[in-house]
Amino acid sequence: MNISRNVLIALATFAIVAIALYSYEDVEDSAPAISTLNRGLSTDPESLDPHKMRSVQAGEVLRDIGEGLAGYTATGELIPAAADGWTISDDGLTYTFNIRSDARWSNADAVTASHFVFSLRRLVDPATAAFNAHLIADIENASAISSGEMEPSALAVEAKDDQTLIIRLSRPTPYFLALLTYPSTFPVNPDSLAEHGDSFTRPGKLLSNGAYKLDSWEPGSMLRLSRNEKYWNNAATAIDAVNYHVLTQPMTELNRYRAGELHVTAIVPPESFKRIREDRPDELRVAAYLGVYYYGYNLSKPPFKDSPQLRQALSMAIDREVLVEKITGRGEAPAYSWVPAGIDNYEPRRFNYADLNQDERNAGARRLYREAGYSAANPAQFELRYNTSDTQQRIALAVQSMWREVLGAEVTLVNEEFQVLLSNMREAEVTQVFRSSWIGDYNDAHTFLNILQGGNPANMPRYASDEYDGLMLAAAEQTDPKLRRVYLEEAERVLLADHPVIPLYFYVSKHLVSLQVSGWGDNVLDYHYSQHLSLATD
Repeated sequence: MNISRNVLIALATFAIVAIALYSYEDVEDSAPAISTLNRGLSTDPESLDPHKMRSVQAGEVLRDIGEGLAGYTATGELIPAAADGWTISDDGLTYTFNIRSDARWSNADAVTASHFVFSLRRLVDPATAAFNAHLIADIENASAISSGEMEPSALAVEAKDDQTLIIRLSRPTPYFLALLTYPSTFPVNPDSLAEHGDSFTRPGKLLSNGAYKLDSWEPGSMLRLSRNEKYWNNAATAIDAVNYHVLTQPMTELNRYRAGELHVTAIVPPESFKRIREDRPDELRVAAYLGVYYYGYNLSKPPFKDSPQLRQALSMAIDREVLVEKITGRGEAPAYSWVPAGIDNYEPRRFNYADLNQDERNAGARRLYREAGYSAANPAQFELRYNTSDTQQRIALAVQSMWREVLGAEVTLVNEEFQVLLSNMREAEVTQVFRSSWIGDYNDAHTFLNILQGGNPANMPRYASDEYDGLMLAAAEQTDPKLRRVYLEEAERVLLADHPVIPLYFYVSKHLVSLQVSGWGDNVLDYHYSQHLSLATD
């Protein structure tokens, strides 16, 4: 059979291409698949500079790309992180940390004790203007540095050698280790900062000491992270890449989740919660959270300054069960204490009427209302201020109705933009009752109790109690955790008896988590490190 030379050449070429294609596909099939976790983020981080961050969203990303001296397990247990251990002096004032010998930045440089010294000093430096500088106020000289009275070099942090970091406190701070899990205490690389200035946080420049590194950031769209192969615990990290999708509209995020484009949502839309609980119960994760929603009294002016009976009457007349079941309806817990449940080494105190039914509370509220000098002929009249939001308005309307029906109080609702409300709360000139909330920064009762101490800028009600402040001071002086707990719990009891605030409910964290995700743990801080998670391979 005669076959032309051109046909032979064509057949040979086809065979070579076929073999090449086969080999390429064979290699592709044998390559390990890259696992990518897709998470929702309700807004862009304001910054990925640990010392400039202030939002929950920035914290989410920073806990993936950075690491502090301590961290948490998936279920919220404190564990060593960039430090593999520490010792605390008997007086509770000196902490000595051993930095891991295998801790590395993403460029393979060693993470050293001097990097933490540099970063902690930068945190309190007034030139940095760090929002969270107060977190380490108990380090010796920190407050004086923040106020400009001393130089940052005076901060009592010392690198004895590359692996040994010594921190001296001005007073015992039993929750100090918990503070060191917060992203604002994470290290920044001083060489990178010196080279790039404020742009050191940009993709391609940001050096990471955490499980992931930042590959790209499209504002308003997505942050892409990939595995930091230099991370000391890289072998235990299951997921190769993390995409944070910036989705400012809750329904858009929900639709993306339903379409299988997300594994974890940042939130759950209020209007969809009930249906989701019915349709996807195994994917809905609702857990206790360190946050309290409350109404505060302005205690610097009448009618609440000198009327504890009126303050308690108003608190007792609110049916908190109705609020969480009919108004919020997303698993929130009615609040009969100031400190939420789930705090380490603490049992919240409760109002002395917490175990009464609502009819009994209403009867007690009417009695106290009369004792305060009010009646149908002389009703209490005051304003309730809240920030612009459908949820805040519905709660305010419900509480207004309860106060009117139970007590006959005449309450005027004042709706203000959030920044205006904050300004009015700080000035305490026009406020009478105001809506607010507090989210704990660390897993310790102190994060709630200290804000109502005299002189604390967060003490919006202007609560002043020598007994309360004395108990808080006594707690601060204790190195025995059991005795400290006794003082803190007694302080909360005094606080609740005085009624400077009306706790309404405790927040809960709410997420949708795909059944493909393993390793998710509920915890009161709502911290969920991507390195703790894994994805099903099917």
